[in-house]
Amino acid sequence: MVRFLVRRVLLGVFVMFVVTIVVFIIFFVGPGSADVARTLAGREATPKTVALVAHRLLLDRPIYVQYWHFLDGLLHGNLGYSYYHGQPVTTILKQAFPVTLSLALGAAVIWLVLGVLSGVLSAVRNRSFWDRTVTVLALFFYSMPSFVLGLLLLYVFYYQFTLAGIHLFPGAGYTYLTANPLKWFQGLVLPWITLALVSAAAYTRLTRGSMLDVLNEDYVRTARSKGLSEHRVIYRHALRSALTPVVSQFGIDLGVLVGGAVITESVFGMPGLGFTAVQAIGNQDLPVIIGIVIVASAAVVVANILVDAFYAVLDPRVRLH
Repeated sequence: MVRFLVRRVLLGVFVMFVVTIVVFIIFFVGPGSADVARTLAGREATPKTVALVAHRLLLDRPIYVQYWHFLDGLLHGNLGYSYYHGQPVTTILKQAFPVTLSLALGAAVIWLVLGVLSGVLSAVRNRSFWDRTVTVLALFFYSMPSFVLGLLLLYVFYYQFTLAGIHLFPGAGYTYLTANPLKWFQGLVLPWITLALVSAAAYTRLTRGSMLDVLNEDYVRTARSKGLSEHRVIYRHALRSALTPVVSQFGIDLGVLVGGAVITESVFGMPGLGFTAVQAIGNQDLPVIIGIVIVASAAVVVANILVDAFYAVLDPRVRLH
């Protein structure tokens, strides 16, 4: 088990190393990077600022020296400086990351519980009225764009409720947990539901298909022949094996979501990583874009390492690979 996790961690470190090389090539070496200093300094930068940026980044030195300077900064938590905002990129990301993390974790818990439970019940009651109902609902929400669902929820639970004198949910913005826990929760309920309903639909179908395959396995028939209760057969034997593809998909989805839920954050006006990335692209704030790419990549890598660890717990056979 320990060797398995060590290999996964080392693989994750290697992936991040490759990501840094690719990011450096794209932004510092590739086409369109002829005047890196001016691009990093921003559209309104003065010649003095451009010269200062070039000096700080060692752009007059060989490429390998520039890359080592870039990598050394990342290793020391230095993601660059945003001349558009006039502050370090780490400061901007520290403000945005808790927003996206709150959105991602809350929605992930809802969609995982909702998707797995509905998928299990749908598989156990295969071809029943419940199964068909869950299938229709899953296809409905899976085909609905998240921004449409978000706008519908805002129209009903914010606009219509406000007209009726009911003020349960804010229309936009974000309140930090440390400032006011109740307002933090109220502001996240609608974004959580928006992401959870769209994602839960995929997990319902994935869990249902996996459970149907597992329920036909020989060891499940053996467990039933031994006289074990149906509840124990389903939740102690079948579900554990059926969750392996679900856990794999969950790691990918959660990692990507932590990297920035662009559409949902934009609809609800939440200043998270996705919202910040859209603004940075519009302002051509290259240091912030680079910082978000690195953070998003790291989130995907960490999420997959954690999933691999949990995967090994669910299926001991993977520890041998």
